Order: sequence, then structure tokens, then C-alpha cells
Amino acid sequence: MDLLVSFSMLSFFLIIGMILRAKIKFLQKIFLPASVIGGFIGLILGPIVLNNYAILPLPKEWINTYALLPGILIVPVVATVPLSMKFKSWKRKKGATINKNNSKPSGHVLRNIAVMTGVLFIISQGQNFLGVFMNWLYKITGFTTDTYPTFGIEVGGGFSGGHGTAGVLGSLLQSMNQPYWETAQGITVTTATFGMIGGILIGVFIINMGARKKYTKFLDSPGDFPEEMKKGYQSDVEKQDLFGKETTLSSSIDTLAFHLAFVLGGSGLAYGLLQIIKYYNVPIISDVPIWAYAIIVMYLVWWIVCGLGLSWIIDDKITSKISSMFTDFAVVAAIASMPVQAVLSYFTPILIMMIIIGAFTVFGTYWLSKKFFQDYWIEKSVAILGTSSGVFITGLLLLKMTDPEFKSPVLNEFSIGYSINSVVAFIVYPFLFGLLVNSGLFQGILIPTILIIIGALLIFIGKPKKLNNIKSRGALYDY
Repeated sequence: MDLLVSFSMLSFFLIIGMILRAKIKFLQKIFLPASVIGGFIGLILGPIVLNNYAILPLPKEWINTYALLPGILIVPVVATVPLSMKFKSWKRKKGATINKNNSKPSGHVLRNIAVMTGVLFIISQGQNFLGVFMNWLYKITGFTTDTYPTFGIEVGGGFSGGHGTAGVLGSLLQSMNQPYWETAQGITVTTATFGMIGGILIGVFIINMGARKKYTKFLDSPGDFPEEMKKGYQSDVEKQDLFGKETTLSSSIDTLAFHLAFVLGGSGLAYGLLQIIKYYNVPIISDVPIWAYAIIVMYLVWWIVCGLGLSWIIDDKITSKISSMFTDFAVVAAIASMPVQAVLSYFTPILIMMIIIGAFTVFGTYWLSKKFFQDYWIEKSVAILGTSSGVFITGLLLLKMTDPEFKSPVLNEFSIGYSINSVVAFIVYPFLFGLLVNSGLFQGILIPTILIIIGALLIFIGKPKKLNNIKSRGALYDY
């Protein structure tokens, strides 16, 4: 009963957040999600901030549950990631023919995707590199000596991963028996909030500047978003999007129930696999967090499903909504349970990190995009800035501002590059944290350094060569 009631309180926070977003202009301008707004309402009015004077006297057991929820809910969230992949069926359909004319993307598209992925690698891993480096700098200069081994990664995690990454970092450190996991989770929530707001405001500034200088392809002057996008709801029934396809019939099983069972079932298999590995005490991989197993297991399950020709049974819109639902609850729970006192004890070093890493993110995305993208560079730069300071949706919002009808190929290239970057980030996190905790800062900094080099190589491979070194507005490119 307590679990149900505590969840109902989180639902209350989400609804309050949605109402405030719909009514307050400032919240509409910065596109702050209802889960973030609701989470801060629960935090500010609860016992963590007001102590004995709390307007919402949430029991301590609820707060403890909320702190654990992000690490739990992130498992089904990451379990949905492989479901967007396309694998070939093992069965060849009768009468099927191979289309040789349109079987592969063009070299132009592949090069653009390589550059996009390379830039995302450099920005996201550059954030991690700077975080680890500044932690080391704090220690040797005596600025602060009480930082923990993974301190600083929260900035890159919050900026490039958003609020949902708080659960990833928290669960990872908790699985490694690190006592500061809750503090790291709270700091990630803080950096994610600052990053999202700052990214949107700076992104809008860059779009305005680009429109004035005629850098944008589709925008002659900055335009406003539709009111429904600002408010966060669509009241026109005719314009409301469809939730997804009903791949099963309710006479057997409800479609939403089936998709939820599929995702949670895969998560359960991941838990079972982890328990077997821990039972036999398998070295190294027994310390890998549960969400990493969820990705691996679901990739295998989805590969089998696609191989059997059953991919039609899963609708990616529905699984995406399931992922978003769990993320919203994870975010509101993480913020409502944020250990404010512990986070404030690191406020100054984290603030300095956010300013420096934020400046790197802004100038890095702008310069790299202008330097290495052949076309639509301003559209690509704001999309990368948005996702490198918030979440994918933040980048999508800024991209839509410059390309309202998505006429350019930027969305496709951005989506693929983001997916590759996200999968790599999930894979390297356990190794990065393992090195930082067990081997030290210098060993831990190797992983982001290697990925930055890989990003530079991708840009070098994808960068088009100018014919005859002709530099002109109409220069041709060799692909």
C-alpha cells in the first residue's frame, strides 16, 4: 500500500508540473519538462528543504524509495533502446527481390553521419575529460580535497545525458558499493537542470544570430513555436498525434500490456542473468550494473525476434512512450529525493565545472559544426548543442526552430549520430567508473581521451575533400 501511495504522490507532482508549465510563461519559454518542475515542487515543499516545516510532510521511507527509483526505472528505459534497431529476418519471403538501386545509403549521407557522430563523441567525451581533469586539478591545487573518485563526471552526465542519466550514475555507483552514490545522483540532477535551461537559452541566441546573418537555410527571421508546444499539450483533437499501432487484439491481450510485458520481461531476464553471474562470482562482469545487462539481453532478444520475422509485433512508438513514461517518473523521483545539503557542499567546484564545461560545449559545437559540416551547419550546431546540454528532445526543439518542417536531412543524420553516441556512452560508463574508482584519475581519463581521438578520426574520414582546393561559395565536393 505504501508503494502505491508514494507513487500516487509522484503522479501528483507530475500533474502539478504539467499545470504550471501550461500557465507560467517563463517555464514555457525554457521548455522545462513537467517532470523537472514537479520534482522541484516536491523537493522545495517537502522535508528535505523545509525540514519540520514541510508543507508536504513526506515520510522518510518514501524519500528513500524515491532515491532508489531512478536506478530501478532506468533498467526498462535502456531495455527499449535496442528495439529501434533493424535486423534482417532469417526467413526469405517467397517472391522477394533485392533492390540493388536503393539498398545502401549514399556516400554523401554516410560521410555526414560520420562527421555528426564524431562531433558528438568529441563534445560528450570532452565534457567527461574536463570533469576528470578538473577533479585532479582541484586536488593538486588544494582548492578542495574531499571530492570522491568519480566527481566531475556528473557534469558530462547531466549535460549530455539529461536528468535520466542520474539514475544510471546512481545505480552504477550503488552496484559498486560506493557510499556517495546518492550525492552523485543529486549532483547529476542539478547539472542536468542547469544544462537544459542554459542550452535552450544559448541555442535560441545562436538561432537569432544565424537568422540575422543569413546562415540558416529555412529561417529568414526567428519565429515562435506554436502555443501548444510551449504549453505542453494539444487541445485540438484533430491535431493530436496517434499513440501507436495496435499489434495485438484486446480479445487476447491489450497492446500496451503486451509491450510493457515485453520490456519488463527482458529486464527480468537481465536480472536473472546477473544473479547467475554473481552466484558463480564471475570476475569483472559480476560488477557490471544491471542496466548494462538489460541492453545486452534485449539486443539478443530483439535479434531473435527480428530473425524469426516477428518484428511486426512490436511498435516502436509504443515502446518509446513506455520509455518516456518510466523516465518521467525516474526524473521526478530523483529531484524530489535530491540530498540538497550534500549537493550544496560541492556547489562551488561544481559551479566552476559547469561554467568551463558549458563554455567548451557551446564554442565546441559552434566551431566544429562551422568547420567540418559542408551544409546546414547552423542547424546541425544547435541540434548538437541541445542534446549536449540537455536531452535528444532539446536538440530536436532547437532544430525545429531552424527547420520547422524538417525539410533538410539533418534530423536523420542527427538521430543516427545521437543513437550511436548514446549506445557507446552506455557501454563505456561501467569501464570508466571502474577505472576511476579502482585505478585513479589518470587511468580513468584514458577512456574519454580514446573516444575523443575516435571522434576526430570519424570527422577526418567523413570530411569531404574540396576539388583542386578551390575555395569559393560554389565549390564542388568529391565524395
